Amino acid sequence: MSINSSNGFPFFPGYTFRDTTKSAFHKSQTLSYKNGFALPQRPNVGIGQEPLLSEQLSLNEAKQVPYEIPSLTYGSVAKSRPLDFIPAHVVYDKKVLCFNGYFQQTVQHSPNEEYRVRPVIFYYYLEDDSMCVFEPKVENSGIPQGKLIKRQRLPKNDRGDHYHWKDLNVAMDLCVYGVTYRLTHCDSNTQDFMESQGLVLNDPEPIPSDPYAQLRTKMQPHIAYATPSDFDRLKQFITMDRKVLRFFALWDNTATLFGDARPVTIQYYLMDDSVEIREVHEPNSGRDPFPVMLRRQKVPKTIKPACEPFPTCVLEVSSQEVHEFYSPRDFRVGETLKLMGRNFLLYDCDEFTRAYFQQNHPDLPLNPVPVEKKAQKDTKKHVIPPYNGWGSLEDSLQNCLYFIPEPPKKDLMKLLENDHKVLRYAATLDSQSPQDTGRRFILSYYLSNDMVSIFELATRNSGIISGKYLEKTRISKPSSTVHNPQYYGPADFAIGSVIEVFKHRFLLTDADHYVLKYLESQADRIPTETVNSLRQRLGVGVSLPQEQSQTEAGELAHPAD
Repeated sequence: MSINSSNGFPFFPGYTFRDTTKSAFHKSQTLSYKNGFALPQRPNVGIGQEPLLSEQLSLNEAKQVPYEIPSLTYGSVAKSRPLDFIPAHVVYDKKVLCFNGYFQQTVQHSPNEEYRVRPVIFYYYLEDDSMCVFEPKVENSGIPQGKLIKRQRLPKNDRGDHYHWKDLNVAMDLCVYGVTYRLTHCDSNTQDFMESQGLVLNDPEPIPSDPYAQLRTKMQPHIAYATPSDFDRLKQFITMDRKVLRFFALWDNTATLFGDARPVTIQYYLMDDSVEIREVHEPNSGRDPFPVMLRRQKVPKTIKPACEPFPTCVLEVSSQEVHEFYSPRDFRVGETLKLMGRNFLLYDCDEFTRAYFQQNHPDLPLNPVPVEKKAQKDTKKHVIPPYNGWGSLEDSLQNCLYFIPEPPKKDLMKLLENDHKVLRYAATLDSQSPQDTGRRFILSYYLSNDMVSIFELATRNSGIISGKYLEKTRISKPSSTVHNPQYYGPADFAIGSVIEVFKHRFLLTDADHYVLKYLESQADRIPTETVNSLRQRLGVGVSLPQEQSQTEAGELAHPAD
């Protein structure tokens, strides 16, 4: 009689109680980790204990089991270190056996065939003893082919056994899901593995031919493949790209009313044997300037006799109706060529065309024909009207050059290099009026666009409002003319010089150190007198008291204050 150890009662009906001290109600683990691999464990076995082996050891595994032979000597014997356990899914990872075979599919209600032979490939994965069946795809077979049986362990019998690699061999039948497959041969890797495990493979068998495939081959019409010619279109496209033959011609249009001979340019593209005709536009000819007379295309030379009534005025002529297209041999300088129903006199060509014909077609002579050019009419010289004073001189000139005025072009490199570069000078107003005495100005010269702006400094109790005196503009010298203006530049701004701005005279008295640094970097373009005047003023010059010089220096640095 068993006794309940926790309560002291026998295991009789009515004497069983649940364990009130139990606190863990989770499900026990089914996997344990050994040497870094997850292994299944038997019930009631803790982590770290050996699982029970469900299968017998193979021959190779039995050889790896260490056997200890007892020794008759006294003392301890050095034991060999047991080998590390490596599971099968690691040893046989990505190792697959490949067998080729076929099966016969019965065809019913067909007088032409009784069965079909469908070849298949068996893949056996050693890591988990799974198999899959794959049928190679045949073009235009009409049968959904590919993977017939997905990867799984295939049943061997009704008792629940599965196929093992020991059950496979060449020249044997394999019954899977009611279909009998015949294994005919295997690859070299599979043969080496099977022989290393002590299995003797049978002789391979050929896959029998499919009767329906043979019948279909006989019924299929014979297709004669012509040997490709030596002419390669791709080679022509690569080697002749951007190589164009140019001919100068005259379109003879004198047969029509008010017709004449009009100059055109015929271009033959060697890349794809296409032709393009462009009309040479003459100014004041009275015709619209449409240069493309014939778009780039292959021009037919001879049309097949059976396709002569082809409606070319409605439908585009294709290569099926054309017997021959124009080639470079048809373009002979000095002769008349008929293209698309129009006559063209080829009177000359360019240098590249001459070199091409001398190299590739030396038997075709080039005979340029002199052509009388039309006498040009006397054209009146375009006279630009005088400047009227509205806007800048450059903007007014655009109104005279174009019907739709365009903005004047700017020097972009000069704008990018001299952006935010400004030369600042201190100036006073040179005037005889007593009201202008003591007025101080900051003259700024912008190197990016050669413009000048003037800012007047504030003076206490002067009664004159300070601020912007002159916005950014280009100032011309008094000695320049309206049609040929000469503008002030950094070379003209010397200390002590007088600058006349729209009838007002300004005397330059000082400048900042950046002006001297910039002019020294451009010493080859700036006169020496201008640089020396700045050095004298900024170096040892004491033309102004020290307090006034410091005040003006601060005003130069911050004119807006």
